[in-house]
Amino acid sequence: MELTIHKPGAGKQGTIKVSDAVFAVDYNEPLVHQVLTAFMAGSRAGTKAQKTRSDVSGGGRKPWKQKGTGRARAGTTRSPLWRGGGVTFAARNRDFTQKVNRKMYQGAIRSILSELARQERLLCIESFTLDSAKTRAARDLLLGMGLREALIVTDEVTENAYLAIRNLPYVDLIDTAEINPYCLIGYEKVLLTKAAVEKMEAWLS
Repeated sequence: MELTIHKPGAGKQGTIKVSDAVFAVDYNEPLVHQVLTAFMAGSRAGTKAQKTRSDVSGGGRKPWKQKGTGRARAGTTRSPLWRGGGVTFAARNRDFTQKVNRKMYQGAIRSILSELARQERLLCIESFTLDSAKTRAARDLLLGMGLREALIVTDEVTENAYLAIRNLPYVDLIDTAEINPYCLIGYEKVLLTKAAVEKMEAWLS
């Protein structure tokens, strides 16, 4: 399979041959859904916590005697029925992570990349280098390829590129080590540098 190499302001500029095992596999929707769900679940903090009646301070003394007062029986002032009492079904810290095998994770990435290529949402560029850390320079480079919303994947994020991209809305810049299913499907276009393609082939083949 071949991907077209684009050049800002000059349109298409040659092609690059890529592995069919990475960029031309069938789309496995159940696998992508499972891996994406697991990835999003793993990003949940799970730090919510409330106190039960045993966790709330106080309440050690019986507020009044059992019989003869005409009031309902009460053994503690920290019952969930009382103001200042504990919570009946208190929330606890939870771990939402789901186990996903490495081969499943890589298979989902291959499936997403292949589907992006089929939908012509996967673009390739020789390199993404900027002479200055100016947002205008990054914007003009992307507009030269007709892009306003894109995920840019490089083999290495340079300081100039990071500073120039961070103020552009709907545009993000990552290196190949940060690739995940959530970011790949979250943008209209995915722009890969030639070096990034080679690294991804080595990782996913």
